[in-house]
Amino acid sequence: MSPPAATPAAVSRRSMAVAALSTVVEWYDFTLYLYLATVLSRVFYGGGAVALGTTLAGFALAYLMRPLGAIAFGHIGDRYGRRRMMLLSMAVMTVAMLATALLPTRDQIGPMAGWLLLLLRCVMAFSVGGEYTGVVAYLLEGARPERRGLVTSTAAAASEVGGLLAAGVAALTVGTMSVATLDGWGWRIPFLFGAALAAAVWLARSTMQESPEFERQATQGSVPRNPLRMSLSRHRIGILRGFAISALGSITYYVGITYVPAFLTETGGVGEATALWLSTGAALVVVMVTPLVGLLTDRVGRRPVLLGLCGAAALLPAAMFGMMASGGLALAVAGTMILAMLGGGVSAVGAVATAEQFPGEGRLTGLALGVTSATAIFGGLAPYVAHRLIAWSGSPLMPGLMIAVVALGLLPILLRMNETRPA
Repeated sequence: MSPPAATPAAVSRRSMAVAALSTVVEWYDFTLYLYLATVLSRVFYGGGAVALGTTLAGFALAYLMRPLGAIAFGHIGDRYGRRRMMLLSMAVMTVAMLATALLPTRDQIGPMAGWLLLLLRCVMAFSVGGEYTGVVAYLLEGARPERRGLVTSTAAAASEVGGLLAAGVAALTVGTMSVATLDGWGWRIPFLFGAALAAAVWLARSTMQESPEFERQATQGSVPRNPLRMSLSRHRIGILRGFAISALGSITYYVGITYVPAFLTETGGVGEATALWLSTGAALVVVMVTPLVGLLTDRVGRRPVLLGLCGAAALLPAAMFGMMASGGLALAVAGTMILAMLGGGVSAVGAVATAEQFPGEGRLTGLALGVTSATAIFGGLAPYVAHRLIAWSGSPLMPGLMIAVVALGLLPILLRMNETRPA
C-alpha cells in the first residue's frame, strides 16, 4: 500500500526549476574530486599508485559523513521546512569549495595538506548529505501525482549536468595545461568555479517557495517534533527499501560511471585527458536517459522498471569493464556509454521510488536513514574497493562483478517491494 500522497498545491515553475537545477552543485564537486583524483594524488599525497589509493580512500572516508549530515539536515527539513534546510546546506557547500580551492599543497606545508583536504571533504560530505534528499522531497511534493516520476527524475538529470560540468571543466583544465602548471596552480580553477556556482545557486534558492507538503503539515499541526524517532518507529520497511534502491543506484553510478576515468587511465591504457572526455560523453548520455526513464515510470510503474534495471546490472557491467580494458578506443567508448545508460536509468527511478516509500511527515529523515547510508557504503567506498580488488586479483572484471553481486543480493528486496506510483 502506497504512503499518503502529498497534497497538491501550486508551486511556481521557477521554484521547481531552482530546486531541480541546484543539485548541479553537489555532484559537480564530488564528481570533480574523482575526475581529478590522479592530479590531487600528486598535489597532496606525492603521486604514485599508493598516493592514488590514499586519495580514493579519503573520498570513501569523507563519504561516511553523508549519513550524519543527512540526519542533521533531514531533521531541519522535517521540523523547520525544506527551504530553510536547502539554504543552509548550500551555504556550507559554498564555503567548503572555496576553502578547497585555496588550500596549500604538499610542497608548501608537507603532509598536513593531505589532512586539510580530507577535513574539507568531510565538511562537504556532511552538507551534501541532506542536499539531494531535500531536493528530491521538494520536487515530489510539488509535482502533480501523474508526473512525479518525470519531475523528480530531473534532480538526477541535473546532478548529471553537474557531473557533465565537472568532466568538461576537468578535461579542459587537464588538456590545456602542462603537468607542472596543472600541479602548481591549475587544479584550483575547477574548485573556484564550483564555489562561484554554489554561491549563485544559494542566491536563487533564497527566492524559492516552501514545499506545499510542509505548509500542509504546519497548517494541520502534524509537523513531527522528533522526526528521527518517528522514522525509526513507523517507517522501518520504507527505510529498508530505500536502502536497497539507493544501494543499486550508488554501485551502478560510482563504479559504473565516476570510477571509470581512473579505471581507463590505470587499466585501459587511455590518457587522462581522453578518459575525462569519455566521462563527459557519459554524463551527457545520462542527462538524456534520465527523464525518459522517469517518464517511463509514470507510465508503467516504478517496480517493473527497477526490476528490469536490476537484471541488467547483474548481467552487463563485467562485460563492459572487460571491453574497456582491452585497449581499443571504440570498445572503451561503447563500454562507457552502456554503463552510463544503466547508471542513469537507476538514478531516475530511484529518485522517485525512494521518496515514495515515506509519507510527508518525516520524509527527509526516512530518506536520510535509508538512501544516504546506502550511498555511503555502496557509493563512497565502492571506487576504493574496486581499485583494491583489481590490484589484488589483477582482473579488470572485478568492478563489474562488484555491481553484479550487489544487484543479485538486492533483487529479493526489490521483488517484495509494492508499487508506489499513484493510481
